[in-house]
Amino acid sequence: MSAIYIGLMSGTSMDGIDAALVDFADPAQPQLLDFTTLQYDDALLQELHLLNRPDEDEVHLAGAANRKVGNAFAAAANQLLANNKLDARQVVAIGSHGQTVRHTPDGEFGFSLQIGDAHSIAVQTGIDVIADFRNKDIALGGQGAPLVPAFHRAVFSHTSIDRAVVNIGGIANISYLPANKSSPVLGFDTGPGNTLMDGWCRKHLNQPYDKDGAWGAGGQADPQLLRSLLSHPYFKEAAPKSTGRDAFHLDWLEQQLAVQPKKLDPQDVQATLLQLTAQNIADGLAELPVAEVYICGGGARNLALMAALANVLPQCKIHTTEELGVDPDAVEGIAFAWLAYAHKNGISGNIPEVTGASRAAILGACYPAA
Repeated sequence: MSAIYIGLMSGTSMDGIDAALVDFADPAQPQLLDFTTLQYDDALLQELHLLNRPDEDEVHLAGAANRKVGNAFAAAANQLLANNKLDARQVVAIGSHGQTVRHTPDGEFGFSLQIGDAHSIAVQTGIDVIADFRNKDIALGGQGAPLVPAFHRAVFSHTSIDRAVVNIGGIANISYLPANKSSPVLGFDTGPGNTLMDGWCRKHLNQPYDKDGAWGAGGQADPQLLRSLLSHPYFKEAAPKSTGRDAFHLDWLEQQLAVQPKKLDPQDVQATLLQLTAQNIADGLAELPVAEVYICGGGARNLALMAALANVLPQCKIHTTEELGVDPDAVEGIAFAWLAYAHKNGISGNIPEVTGASRAAILGACYPAA
């Protein structure tokens, strides 16, 4: 019987759709069969950026973008099938995260909204789709995020070494994996990962991101701006907590720059944003007895950021998940394939100590292809 799943994921950085083809014949050691990333076309990417701005919300735009993102996700899944000469019947299910356009889990009517029509994906691939993973956790009083710690626990834990896995996408999040199985797994969003750096780079260089962190590495971080950015109330909140582009966006950055006593060179701002990401991750790890830190997500490719992390975390060995045999770019795609596997096999996908939910639960809803 097949144990092949597809995971589809696009994070807050919106730098493309990650598609992972994974075999869970041995759930403790899932085998990545193939991985690809498909970029959004420019017009759709512009629509998605508009939907992330509260003053630009519009129901028709959201509804149409939902279908367009679903089509793009289906194309990514179908490319994996074609590349590997697989028939849809050989895949058990697709785990689709969708594209987050709003994440406000707090309050009586908190919610997390991901678009990417699962019906369209199921129809166009002929494969059952598991989607909408976050809102069950929110209904149980949780943050709906981060969800990857359950997967990290399943595949990255060590029996004698306390580890942390840090995913640096648009937002950075930590999974603390204690060697002692009686100790709780912990996890939370630390704050901005790549989202501010990418946005600033688009604005000043007309490039989607700072390749290798080279532009930021050539600037000088401004201590006063860094202190101002770190004064955001989110950094003082206790876990469980989660955040997104709703809180950390270029308008907020511009507000902080407007009250600085001197005008800063854009490259120095980029250097400061890089340091902000490194520092909020280091602060998140400060109280955890971690010996090894493994980085995944797009931030693992930012050489300047990796160097900054090594500088602010001298007590830890800093690696990428490549050292554990998993491509850093593929980790989240594999995670959502695992969440589909968990749904199909009655396995809880959340960790209450991480999200704040009242109990563990099977996550997601099934959209059958038939």
